[in-house]
Amino acid sequence: MLALAVRNLVKTYPNGTQALRGLDLDVPQGDFFALLGPNGAGKTTLIGIVTALVNKTAGEVRVFGHDLDTARDDARACVGVVPQEININYWDSVQNIVTTQAGFYGMTPRQARVRAEACLKQLHLWDRRRDSGRSLSGGMKRRLMIARALMHQPRLLILDEPTAGVDIEIRRSMWEFLREINAAGTTIILTTHYLEEAECLCRHVAIIDNGRIVERDAMVRVLRKRQAEVFVLDLRDPVRAAPVVPGYEIVLVNEHELEVEVTREQDLNGVFAGLDAAGLRVVSMRNKANRLEELFMQLTARDGTDGRGGQGG
Repeated sequence: MLALAVRNLVKTYPNGTQALRGLDLDVPQGDFFALLGPNGAGKTTLIGIVTALVNKTAGEVRVFGHDLDTARDDARACVGVVPQEININYWDSVQNIVTTQAGFYGMTPRQARVRAEACLKQLHLWDRRRDSGRSLSGGMKRRLMIARALMHQPRLLILDEPTAGVDIEIRRSMWEFLREINAAGTTIILTTHYLEEAECLCRHVAIIDNGRIVERDAMVRVLRKRQAEVFVLDLRDPVRAAPVVPGYEIVLVNEHELEVEVTREQDLNGVFAGLDAAGLRVVSMRNKANRLEELFMQLTARDGTDGRGGQGG
């Protein structure tokens, strides 16, 4: 079964801005799915429609088989959403923030208390349950929003920039938690500008630009579509000039570092053979940049003349 099925989705705002232009998208049940795109590409509009916060102009949306037009309540009950903006009640207690959310889904006060304890313990917030929302750090507020979204045990969790503004330690702890709930069966859709996050977590990716999907595939296959990669090679001994290896462009970064571009038709063996012939030994190697980020820029490159307005997300 598909967790999310979108067919020919169109959204035109009253000012004439067309945020979505016949978009099609499938997200399999149990997947960890990345939805990527530049600002204004249509991500926020798509999420708003799926969560029934934005009315579509045309098209069809089904959440676990529930049509958003004919079974809206059933579709909404399947979805939990963590928005990009922190929107908790800063003056309420942590426990009340999540139990209030449970009431929107028909849970009794006792059910809400039991579920709140489970969610807050999962997110390491139980010890802060009596504290006000405003007393929490930025990372804790993000975790509280995830706990709130999980209160009704949604089958599909949508995360819109969930780690924005948090430090790397908190971000990685959140990654581990998200992997755990995905492994337990929750389908996750992630939007993020930390593209290494998507590469690390997600099995499939869709890249949206100008209201359309421009790429949709398994993450490993998408990454293979890059035309070239730039590697940084660390040398054991210093050099004063970039060595010449026929067929490869090599740049001297400093006396111990080289940069080399390797296209899809080439491989690194030729580089290493050439450097070895020149008497140079490579002690370590790394990618210069995030591979997904480079592909993203390649697929969404545009000259800025498409005339879009600011709406569309």
